[in-house]
Amino acid sequence: HIADPATLLNEALQIVQRQSDSAEAIVAIRALRRRELLRTCIADVLGLLSIDQVLQALSSVASVVVQAGLLAAEREIQARSGQALPTRFAVIAMGRFGGAELGYGSDADVLFVHDPLPGADEERAAQVALDVANELSRLLALPAPDPPLLIDADLRPEGKQGPLVRSLASYAAYYQRWSLVWESQALLRATAIAGDESLGQDFIDLIDSVRYPEGGLDAADELEIRRLKARMETERLPRGTDPKMHLKLGPGGLSDVEWCAQLLQLKYGHHILELHTTSTVQALEVAREKGLISADDARVLTTSWRLASQLRNAIMVSKGKAADALPTQATERARLAHLINHGESTGGDLVESYLRITRRARAVVERVFYG
Repeated sequence: HIADPATLLNEALQIVQRQSDSAEAIVAIRALRRRELLRTCIADVLGLLSIDQVLQALSSVASVVVQAGLLAAEREIQARSGQALPTRFAVIAMGRFGGAELGYGSDADVLFVHDPLPGADEERAAQVALDVANELSRLLALPAPDPPLLIDADLRPEGKQGPLVRSLASYAAYYQRWSLVWESQALLRATAIAGDESLGQDFIDLIDSVRYPEGGLDAADELEIRRLKARMETERLPRGTDPKMHLKLGPGGLSDVEWCAQLLQLKYGHHILELHTTSTVQALEVAREKGLISADDARVLTTSWRLASQLRNAIMVSKGKAADALPTQATERARLAHLINHGESTGGDLVESYLRITRRARAVVERVFYG
C-alpha cells in the first residue's frame, strides 16, 4: 500500500529533468504528492496501515518533494548566474519530519547547510546558498491546484533572527560556543534528507556530540529542560482551549511523550548508542529494553502518542484542515471515532478513551520527566 521511496524519488527526479520550466516541474511534483497522499489516506481509512506506517509514508513523500524541489531550485539558480554553483548544499529534516512522523497537515521543519567548494569566494558561496534555499521555499509554496509543502526553518540557530543558511564551519562554531540545551534537544530528530549526501553526513557527524553530550545532561540543563516544558504548557496553549482536549500540548499528548523520550536520549544517549534514533516510538522501545523505564510505562506512553497522532490525522481527513484540539461537536467526534477504526460506538466513547489513556500517560510523564 505504501509506494517504494526510491521508486517515487526516481519518478519525481525524472519529472524535474523533463520539465525545463521549474515552476511547471513543481506543479507536476505536487500532483505526484497529492496522488501519494490520497493513496495513503485511502489505505489509512480502510484500516490497511498502522499509524506508524501512515506517518512514515507521509514523511517519505515530503522527503521526495524536497529532494525534487531542491534539484529544480539549484538548476534555476545556476541558470540565472550562468555558472556552476560554488558550494555544496544540503537540507536537514527536523522535528516530526526528521523523525519520519509527519501528519497530513504538517509543515516541513528543516535546516539548510552549505559548504563552499575549494577556492570558491565564501561571500558569493553564502549568497548562492541563500538563493537556493529561498528558491526552494518559493517553488514549494507557489499557487497551484495542489496543497503546498510549507518549509519552516525556525529551528535553526538563533531562530528567525539567525541566518537562514549557514556553512558547515559556521554551524560548528555556533554549536561549540553558543548552543543551548533546547537546541541539543531539537537536533535529536535531525536527519539529512536532500542535497549533497557527503555534506549531509558531515553535518550529522558534527551534531552528534551536541545532541548526545558526553557525560549526559548536568543538573542545570535537566532543570532547564523541565522549566522550558512547563513554560510551554502554560504559554502555548491557545486561549479558551480545554488543555485535556489538546492533542499536541495537552496532558499526556504528543509533546508530553516526545519530551519524555528526548530527555532520556539526552541523558543516556552518550553511552547507549541504540538511543541514537530520530523516532519517538523507537527511543521509548530502546529505553524499555535498557531498563531506563518499565515495560508498562513505555507501553502507556507509546499508546497515548499513537492515539494522539491518529486523531490529529483523522481531524485533517475529516475537516480538510489541520487542528490540534479534539472537536467539541458530537457529530464531529462521531466521525473521528468512525475514521480511526476505533471500535467505539460514539464520539463520546472515543473522547472518554482518549482521556483515560492520556491521563495514564501524564502520570508517567510526571514521574519520568518531572521526577
